[in-house]
Amino acid sequence: MKSIRRFAFWVSIFLVSCVMAIKGQQNQQVKFVADTLIVEAEGTYETDPDVAELAFDVSAQEKELKSAYGKAAQSMRTIVDVAEKNGLSKDAIQTGILTITPFYEGSRNRRARSFRVEGHVVLKIQDFSKAGPIIDDTVQEGIVDFRSLKYSLANEEAAKKKAVADAMQRALGRATVALEQSRQKLGTARFVNLEGRNLAGISEIQTLDLLSIAEVTEGGYFGARKKVAPPPPPPPVQPGKITITASVQCVFQIEK
Repeated sequence: MKSIRRFAFWVSIFLVSCVMAIKGQQNQQVKFVADTLIVEAEGTYETDPDVAELAFDVSAQEKELKSAYGKAAQSMRTIVDVAEKNGLSKDAIQTGILTITPFYEGSRNRRARSFRVEGHVVLKIQDFSKAGPIIDDTVQEGIVDFRSLKYSLANEEAAKKKAVADAMQRALGRATVALEQSRQKLGTARFVNLEGRNLAGISEIQTLDLLSIAEVTEGGYFGARKKVAPPPPPPPVQPGKITITASVQCVFQIEK
């Protein structure tokens, strides 16, 4: 009976030791499993953005659908005219469709009391110095729904490939160093798991409230004098860099 208890005790100690060893290996970036080597690595690629995206929302609400649609269409046309005046090509101007939302009084069986027409315009600029003048021109033309300014990359896929290449070089380097300690050679890759990351560090100015340019009252609600609030600061001509990251998990064969 005592021998059985001793045997069970040592078996439990052995199992605990195996579990602890496995957990310890899982926290490492280099793991040895049978005749293979598992390596995890992360790569990065940093570059300057080459595209600025200006996003505009246009809207108009009137009692008559024709009037609301005409005003929204004119606002969209004005943005396009400003873009073309600043040298943007047709490919750099993206205009969405105009959507119509009717508003009813009580039951929908009654006639609509008003209509709201909304649209969206995106301008892609490669010359960042034009972003400020385009915003100024649209404000002067009375377009107040400027939504955001975002800096990005024209070819994101090429940047991601460079991040992956950096991750693979790091993985190969770690695997080679790990096997040099045991005087073994690195074989072919039997499995590669790639995980791409979203772009990090994209400079963005979001929801610039150009409605703040409207009149504001000095001296409270009963003040007589009014003034115009200052316009928002101009966007940066040279934004910060963009960093792309990628991680890989490789399983290499160990040559005997």
